[in-house]
Amino acid sequence: QVQLVESGGGLVQAGGSLRLSCVASGRTFSWLAMGWFRQAAGKEREFVAAISRSAGSTYYADFVKGRFTISRDNAKNTVYLQMNNLKPEDTADYYCAADRHFNNPAVVEEYDYWGQGTQVTVSS
Repeated sequence: QVQLVESGGGLVQAGGSLRLSCVASGRTFSWLAMGWFRQAAGKEREFVAAISRSAGSTYYADFVKGRFTISRDNAKNTVYLQMNNLKPEDTADYYCAADRHFNNPAVVEEYDYWGQGTQVTVSS
Protein backbone atom coordinates (compact mmCIF):
# COMPACT_ATOMS: atom_id res chain seq x y z
CA GLN A 1 0.00 0.00 0.00
CA VAL A 2 1.11 3.54 -0.78
CA GLN A 3 0.04 6.73 0.94
CA LEU A 4 0.25 10.00 -0.96
CA VAL A 5 -0.07 13.44 0.58
CA GLU A 6 -0.23 16.56 -1.56
CA SER A 7 0.53 20.11 -0.50
CA GLY A 8 1.22 23.49 -2.00
CA GLY A 9 -2.17 24.46 -3.35
CA GLY A 10 -3.73 27.84 -2.73
CA LEU A 11 -5.07 31.03 -4.24
CA VAL A 12 -2.97 32.84 -6.82
CA GLN A 13 -3.57 35.54 -9.37
CA ALA A 14 -3.45 34.82 -13.08
CA GLY A 15 0.14 34.78 -14.28
CA GLY A 16 1.41 33.63 -10.92
CA SER A 17 3.12 30.41 -9.88
CA LEU A 18 2.62 27.57 -7.44
CA ARG A 19 4.65 24.49 -6.64
CA LEU A 20 2.76 21.38 -5.63
CA SER A 21 4.44 18.60 -3.69
CA CYS A 22 3.41 15.02 -3.09
CA VAL A 23 5.12 12.87 -0.50
CA ALA A 24 4.81 9.09 -0.78
CA SER A 25 5.16 6.46 1.91
CA GLY A 26 4.54 2.77 2.28
CA ARG A 27 6.43 1.43 -0.71
CA THR A 28 9.77 2.03 -2.38
CA PHE A 29 9.17 5.32 -4.14
CA SER A 30 11.68 4.69 -6.92
CA TRP A 31 9.60 1.69 -8.07
CA LEU A 32 6.64 3.92 -8.81
CA ALA A 33 5.87 6.12 -11.77
CA MET A 34 4.04 9.24 -10.69
CA GLY A 35 1.41 11.45 -12.18
CA TRP A 36 -0.55 14.61 -11.53
CA PHE A 37 -4.20 14.93 -12.44
CA ARG A 38 -6.76 17.62 -11.84
CA GLN A 39 -10.50 17.86 -11.51
CA ALA A 40 -12.45 21.06 -11.88
CA ALA A 41 -15.93 21.45 -10.45
CA GLY A 42 -18.44 19.53 -12.53
CA LYS A 43 -15.81 18.01 -14.79
CA GLU A 44 -14.04 14.69 -15.06
CA ARG A 45 -10.58 14.12 -13.70
CA GLU A 46 -7.97 14.86 -16.36
CA PHE A 47 -4.32 14.13 -16.89
CA VAL A 48 -1.80 16.90 -16.28
CA ALA A 49 1.68 15.39 -16.19
CA ALA A 50 3.56 12.16 -15.45
CA ILE A 51 7.11 11.09 -14.77
CA SER A 52 8.80 7.72 -14.99
CA ARG A 53 10.53 5.95 -12.12
CA SER A 54 13.97 7.33 -12.88
CA ALA A 55 12.69 10.68 -14.18
CA GLY A 56 14.04 9.76 -17.59
CA SER A 57 10.67 10.33 -19.24
CA THR A 58 8.06 12.98 -18.69
CA TYR A 59 4.66 13.50 -20.26
CA TYR A 60 2.39 16.52 -20.31
CA ALA A 61 -1.10 17.40 -21.35
CA ASP A 62 -1.08 19.84 -24.24
CA PHE A 63 -2.73 22.56 -22.19
CA VAL A 64 0.19 22.72 -19.73
CA LYS A 65 3.17 22.29 -22.01
CA GLY A 66 5.63 25.11 -21.52
CA ARG A 67 3.97 26.21 -18.27
CA PHE A 68 4.13 23.21 -15.90
CA THR A 69 7.10 21.03 -15.02
CA ILE A 70 6.97 17.69 -13.24
CA SER A 71 10.00 16.46 -11.33
CA ARG A 72 10.84 14.01 -8.58
CA ASP A 73 13.36 13.50 -5.82
CA ASN A 74 13.59 9.80 -5.05
CA ALA A 75 15.74 10.48 -1.99
CA LYS A 76 12.87 12.50 -0.51
CA ASN A 77 10.04 10.28 -1.80
CA THR A 78 8.56 13.38 -3.37
CA VAL A 79 7.16 14.40 -6.72
CA TYR A 80 6.65 18.04 -7.64
CA LEU A 81 4.57 20.02 -10.07
CA GLN A 82 5.90 23.49 -10.76
CA MET A 83 3.10 25.57 -12.26
CA ASN A 84 3.96 28.87 -13.92
CA ASN A 85 1.86 31.40 -15.81
CA LEU A 86 -1.28 30.08 -14.19
CA LYS A 87 -4.62 30.80 -15.82
CA PRO A 88 -8.12 30.90 -14.33
CA GLU A 89 -8.93 27.71 -16.25
CA ASP A 90 -6.23 25.92 -14.22
CA THR A 91 -8.50 26.20 -11.18
CA ALA A 92 -9.14 22.68 -9.91
CA ASP A 93 -8.33 20.11 -7.27
CA TYR A 94 -4.95 18.60 -8.11
CA TYR A 95 -4.25 14.97 -7.33
CA CYS A 96 -1.04 13.03 -7.11
CA ALA A 97 -1.13 9.40 -8.25
CA ALA A 98 1.26 6.44 -8.29
CA ASP A 99 1.47 3.75 -10.93
CA ARG A 100 3.36 0.46 -10.58
CA HIS A 101 3.55 -0.19 -14.30
CA PHE A 102 3.48 3.11 -16.30
CA ASN A 103 1.99 1.63 -19.45
CA ASN A 104 -0.44 4.47 -20.14
CA PRO A 105 0.64 7.49 -18.09
CA ALA A 106 -2.25 9.71 -19.18
CA VAL A 107 -5.01 7.28 -18.24
CA VAL A 108 -6.71 7.72 -14.88
CA GLU A 109 -7.56 4.03 -14.54
CA GLU A 110 -3.92 3.00 -14.88
CA TYR A 111 -2.96 4.48 -11.54
CA ASP A 112 -3.00 2.34 -8.44
CA TYR A 113 -2.84 4.88 -5.63
CA TRP A 114 -4.20 8.39 -5.17
CA GLY A 115 -3.77 11.26 -2.78
CA GLN A 116 -6.58 13.33 -1.32
CA GLY A 117 -5.89 16.34 -3.51
CA THR A 118 -4.92 19.95 -3.02
CA GLN A 119 -6.99 22.87 -4.22
CA VAL A 120 -5.65 25.42 -6.67
CA THR A 121 -7.60 28.57 -7.38
CA VAL A 122 -6.46 31.10 -9.97
CA SER A 123 -8.16 34.47 -9.93
CA SER A 124 -8.41 36.69 -12.99
